[in-house]
Amino acid sequence: MARKTPELNTSSMADISFLLLTFFLLTSSIDTDLGLSRKLPPMPDKDAPIPDVKERNVFVVLVNAYDMLLVEGKPGNINTLRKDAKNFFLNPTNDKNLSEKKLEEIPIIGPYEKSKGVISLQNDRGTSYEMYIKVQNELAAAVNEMRDELSLKQFGVKFTDLKDEAQSKAIQKAIPVAISEAEPKDIGGTK
Repeated sequence: MARKTPELNTSSMADISFLLLTFFLLTSSIDTDLGLSRKLPPMPDKDAPIPDVKERNVFVVLVNAYDMLLVEGKPGNINTLRKDAKNFFLNPTNDKNLSEKKLEEIPIIGPYEKSKGVISLQNDRGTSYEMYIKVQNELAAAVNEMRDELSLKQFGVKFTDLKDEAQSKAIQKAIPVAISEAEPKDIGGTK
């Protein structure tokens, strides 16, 4: 009579592989942070009146489906968007086509000519995510640079290096993040 070859008992192998898989899933970190880190403004009161914003005080940035910029009705360039946004807000020559300024008393800083400007950003449904992020980064960088410049002038350090919360709040009040995003729509054809 022929002898049978002994078989390995593999019933516990499934248990071990499951435990190993669970261990690696729990101990490994999967970095999935995508998107923009931005604090959303609070929801407006239902009875609050819609603010009246003059056309002069709106810096319009449109991005079409072909990732082309239209800044203030003219073809724009991502490389000059930051400079254009800063120029619009700061309005150093008091140009009547750029944002108005209002003299405001800001704690710690004192009287400051605060811009009434708002950036209106609108993109096409076909705009690439990469271009959308580039535009957002340039607009945020414009605000950050203006804050750094004011902070250096007032307190001798960059805005990000301020330790005093009152100083940080004063700079934020003088130069708020005023970016309005409209819902994406078809503004420049489709791809």
